[in-house]
Amino acid sequence: MNALFMAISYREPTAPERDSSARPVVGLALRFGIGVGLVCVLWMVGLQLTGNNGFGPKQLMAQLLVPLVAVASQLWLRRQVKPAKPGLGRSLGVGTLTVLLAAVVSAVGVLALAAGAGETALARHRAEVVEIVQAQQRAAPQPQLTAAQREQQQQKVERLTVGDMASSNFLQVLVIGLVLAVPAGIFLRE
Repeated sequence: MNALFMAISYREPTAPERDSSARPVVGLALRFGIGVGLVCVLWMVGLQLTGNNGFGPKQLMAQLLVPLVAVASQLWLRRQVKPAKPGLGRSLGVGTLTVLLAAVVSAVGVLALAAGAGETALARHRAEVVEIVQAQQRAAPQPQLTAAQREQQQQKVERLTVGDMASSNFLQVLVIGLVLAVPAGIFLRE
């Protein structure tokens, strides 16, 4: 009987428990991701209000903040869970979720800006994109594109919808953000 009691009460020593809760990951990603997404939207609105093309290439200036903020969220997570280590899953998770939320907020901002700015601003954006495409076509070597392919590119740009612009914005923010967030998450896991 005594041996049975000892066998039941004896516990193998275990490694210190790690807090595997997703709460800090989600909380940080919400704060950082929505915050930097709103900065991107405010930048686009500011561009539009100052007479610039809010849908154009100058969006990139604010989008470059996304990977930096994703790394900041990973550093903040590392600081919150100290002395434990965040681990690969949580480190990558907070960075990726931050970037994903920023991309969603930014894309929704494009839709809202398009609704507020109206068709005139969209027509101006399409005209600018047509100019860019034509300049790229002139700069490209002649054998690369046939005349039909050039015409097809221009027609596609002229039919550019708000949904196309929003999905392009989403993908651009997502790719720019993940380029730095993934390697930083791997590095900051320890």
